[in-house]
Amino acid sequence: MPIITCVEDLRQLAQKRVPKAFYDYADSGAYTESTYRSNSSDLAAIKLRQRVAVNVETRTTATTLLGQPVRMPVVIAPTGLAGMQWADGEILGARAAEKFGIPFTLSTMSICSIEDVAAATRQPFWFQLYVMRDRGFIRALIQRAKAAKCSALVLTLDLQILGQRHKDLKNGMSVPPKLTLANILDIGSKPGWALRALRGRKTFGNLAGHVKGGNDIVSLSQWTAQQFDPTLSWDDVAWIKQEWGGKLVLKGILDVEDAKLAVATGADAIVVSNHGGRQLDGAMSSIAALPAIVDAVGSEIEVWFDGGIRSGQDILKASALGAKAGMIGRAFLYGLGAMGEEGVTRMLEILHKELDVSMALTGNTDIRTVGAETVIR
Repeated sequence: MPIITCVEDLRQLAQKRVPKAFYDYADSGAYTESTYRSNSSDLAAIKLRQRVAVNVETRTTATTLLGQPVRMPVVIAPTGLAGMQWADGEILGARAAEKFGIPFTLSTMSICSIEDVAAATRQPFWFQLYVMRDRGFIRALIQRAKAAKCSALVLTLDLQILGQRHKDLKNGMSVPPKLTLANILDIGSKPGWALRALRGRKTFGNLAGHVKGGNDIVSLSQWTAQQFDPTLSWDDVAWIKQEWGGKLVLKGILDVEDAKLAVATGADAIVVSNHGGRQLDGAMSSIAALPAIVDAVGSEIEVWFDGGIRSGQDILKASALGAKAGMIGRAFLYGLGAMGEEGVTRMLEILHKELDVSMALTGNTDIRTVGAETVIR
């Protein structure tokens, strides 16, 4: 086992252990991937302000999100097909998050179903919802999330039209992967992944049983591709809020005007996000959009951040610019693809240690009081 010191080590290990089609699915952006890259590069360009001779012996990274105590201001973001990075990956991720003391968000497009994850965990997790044309299916998903005692609903708003990721087309990405010669050779070179995949779940757990004409992965994929709804409006958000009745998070906000509209819906939190650069290539990075949105609505609603987090220092920078929490997607998938549940736990330990040390060296003792003076932009 290699020595794991940072998230990048986990990324490299995942790249070796996960078939190319699935690794590229997780580690790709739309079109030229310029927004995907800028999410990380813009974070890196922000410098931390070193402070000395400050008593930092007693420090805390703990805070609350939606009234829920968390060990650090981090949420595992909803990620599709996590169960193809490592067999039953959503269950493993939820377990790791629960043990560590942070929220886990299950994607609509997960391999493990809402019920699978509920049966494998003790604490409530969160559920992420896409708005689809079939409103009956949306209502059914909401009811299933309620029955599973999910404590928050994360509504993704920036997937009305599916962005094109060139790598997926070139790899013939599907679940299970298309049996091209390249994919067969690639999977054959990763016997550990293949053996786990044989034992694990292999379809979209939340969709199975709903689509007429079969539950096989092909029919489910075709149905989903036709279901993303370009007519999505704020009226739909109001309807979903009423159907849900609990804590509601709106994900995919990148513009101040949209942030104001989101506040008007009565949502409990918004996530400043460009979908990890997977939708509108050429959009601004999430960290670049964050300060203006915090200035506009931060006193009225919890503002969270998503996009490019690869270290505890990234979490500290986002906190300094006003984010109450950071959502992590790719860092989670790197840990999962590298070592399963153990890898997710190791990733969280790395982020926490980096956050704690960086707080100390910037003269901060409480993540809840980190201010703009911590960074140099």
